[in-house]
Amino acid sequence: MAFGRRKNDDDRDETAATPVASEPAEPERDELDTADDGGPFDIEDFDNPDDAALARLDLGSVLVPMPAAGQVQVEMNEIGAPSAIWVVTPNGRFTIAAYAAPKSPGLWREVAGELADSLRKDNAKVSIEDGPWGREVVGAGAGVVRFIGVDGYRWMIRCVVNGAPEAMDRLADEARDALSDTVVRRGDTPMPVRTPLPVQLPEPMAEQLRQAAAQQAQMAAAQQALIQQQAQGQQPTERRGASGSAMQQLRSSSTGG
Repeated sequence: MAFGRRKNDDDRDETAATPVASEPAEPERDELDTADDGGPFDIEDFDNPDDAALARLDLGSVLVPMPAAGQVQVEMNEIGAPSAIWVVTPNGRFTIAAYAAPKSPGLWREVAGELADSLRKDNAKVSIEDGPWGREVVGAGAGVVRFIGVDGYRWMIRCVVNGAPEAMDRLADEARDALSDTVVRRGDTPMPVRTPLPVQLPEPMAEQLRQAAAQQAQMAAAQQALIQQQAQGQQPTERRGASGSAMQQLRSSSTGG
């Protein structure tokens, strides 16, 4: 899919003064490299932005298609916000994230070199392979990690693929298929280059995580209270509620009942 020019770029060019001859022309969006089948896409490539959410997982800055048998795994940071959203398949897992980038391509080449150097410092066996969007960085150790990058218009995508050596080829194909149909929602907010674009979970998924976190906190508090009672030589106090005593709930949760 060829990238079209953004409307505000057209308006700007119509009113701007003639540029100085020595200044390089700003690259057009349709000059940026994409895979043969067209993606990843920019949200502004859609006449109706709502169409971008069809059959894709909307994570705010990126909208990612889910492969068959794919599931979502969320990693949280220390303040309880999502730090990585993994797509898990029978072959392994991959994550797709977007970053602020210059209007001209080339950021991924820099990042790829830094990733390769970092892997070598960790004593991984590193190789650079050609992929649909250019170079892919592969590091092999106890497992295999593959980094796939794509330069877009004011954004860069980095896809991290992580799995066992024997399944890596199938997993990489799944990741590339998803990447080729991913949509980036960059927004117009100025950001320093390499700033991660914000990730936002769909509300139903966010609510499930909040409930799970509340249950874990309740379990941790009950276990801590039990430890304190035992340390003080007290008999555990059972408080009954609508679904049974706290101790009964604790036992059933710990045994999977």
